[in-house]
Amino acid sequence: MARVVKPLYRPRYVPSGREIAVIDTARGTIRVELFGKEAPGTVGNFIELASKGFYDKLNFYGKVDGDVVVGGCPTTRPLSPQQVRMAVREELRGVHPGMKDCGYRIRDEWASNPRNRHEDGTLSLTHRNAQDSGSCQFFFSLSSHPEYDERFVVFGQTIEGLDVVHRLGIGDLITSVHIEGAHELPADDELIVAKDDAQQAAAQTAEDEAITRAEAERGEALSAAERQEVARTARAAIIDDELQDQAASIRALRRVLAKRPVL
Repeated sequence: MARVVKPLYRPRYVPSGREIAVIDTARGTIRVELFGKEAPGTVGNFIELASKGFYDKLNFYGKVDGDVVVGGCPTTRPLSPQQVRMAVREELRGVHPGMKDCGYRIRDEWASNPRNRHEDGTLSLTHRNAQDSGSCQFFFSLSSHPEYDERFVVFGQTIEGLDVVHRLGIGDLITSVHIEGAHELPADDELIVAKDDAQQAAAQTAEDEAITRAEAERGEALSAAERQEVARTARAAIIDDELQDQAASIRALRRVLAKRPVL
């Protein structure tokens, strides 16, 4: 079975570098200076997700004392703290915290980030082993971890509530995340989706016409492989790949936000 490659999203929110994330949790409030100038894509994505309520009512699902505490997985949204702990221990059938994301991925920025140092209280984007596979999940470092500096993007530093960060545990609730100092957020989701719908329809028409024309010129039907190649060429002339990825990412996030797993 072919591996499904999730769309690569380019966040549209452009950080000013003055944004502060206020993360209200069951243990207290954490304020994080976001590195908007150093990791603009990662911060822009986090702010967009926070503005849509993506992180509200999620639970932290991973902790290694003195190492990291991890959150941001949508699988945890309908779970109680006890259920999260049960799921982590594999005692809740079919529920696997840490395996889901927001339906798309973003580019890595650790190599270009001059502040990419994992220290006590830094906020980083976690991801799978593949390049550019980060999405929505994050972790707080609970100590210095230079071995992470060339693996994960640091996009913030705790400025208040470091004691709260250290008290966080598996199952603890994220009540809400809001952003202080954020300017106007992107409001063109519908336009992007509509433009992609139009280009997809145009591409389908171009494919059909190209196949019909090729068969008329030859005087016989094309093979399946030939039809596929003719369609691919016709489609490539129409489709804007970035627009397609942006629209696919918006649709994927909508599906994640709309989904409420039933236990």
